[in-house]
Amino acid sequence: MIDYGRFRSILAERQEHVLILTLNRPDRLNAVGDDMHEGLEAILADLRNDSSVRAVVLQAAGRAFCVGGDVKSFDEEPQAEQTPYEQMQLVTRSATNLIERFIDVPQPMICAVQGYAMGLGATLALMCDVLLIAEDAQIADTHVPVGLVAGDGGALAWPLAMPFGAAKYYLMTGDRVGGVEAARLGLALKAVPASELQEQAHAMAHKIAKLPPLAVQGTKRTLNNILRHRSQLTLESGLQAEAATFLSNDHKEAVSAFVEKRSATFAGR
Repeated sequence: MIDYGRFRSILAERQEHVLILTLNRPDRLNAVGDDMHEGLEAILADLRNDSSVRAVVLQAAGRAFCVGGDVKSFDEEPQAEQTPYEQMQLVTRSATNLIERFIDVPQPMICAVQGYAMGLGATLALMCDVLLIAEDAQIADTHVPVGLVAGDGGALAWPLAMPFGAAKYYLMTGDRVGGVEAARLGLALKAVPASELQEQAHAMAHKIAKLPPLAVQGTKRTLNNILRHRSQLTLESGLQAEAATFLSNDHKEAVSAFVEKRSATFAGR
């Protein structure tokens, strides 16, 4: 049997044919760091060969689902000497791999979002097949406010989940969407009280797990051809544009302004 609990930052629990995965860095609001990115990639790959799992729940410990990448953890880990080009290639490859893993998972994935789902956290939630969100939660793609192109999974997932014009607005501004509004727009299937969130997500996963697995997975695979096609259309160019803005003065200014707790002034350079 596959050991899904072998990663420090992801808890795994089996309930009959349902696998419950819990992002477990609550002290850092489940920012993607430590072995979380690696763990998600590996677990999603493992699921392709595990017919004993018929549905998956992705949830998180603590008061937030995931606030995105963990800048603090990058500072703590010594990095080999790399050119800016090599650093950006690494970022784009890891982002592409993770999104492709989500698309390829055969089992339906239900995501339960409480608190904040920001940046990469929003992408993790939206790459699942069904999203349940707490009424008081907030979700946002926060690339643009920090001077980056919203070119990764956000550019793929948001326009497929909601009206195109609304997706453009939220991706270009990074504005937050509350749980109730997220459900109204179609980002989430429904908004529920925070106290009922995980219970409802688990109940939905068990319901799906009792359905004919070949029919369920074949339906998902058919629909995910749309995701696969759209990822080929947007992902490579979007990630290249995002990588370029990592090197921009505007991005450096956004980071400095955040650290210094001041308003940023952007020059378009």
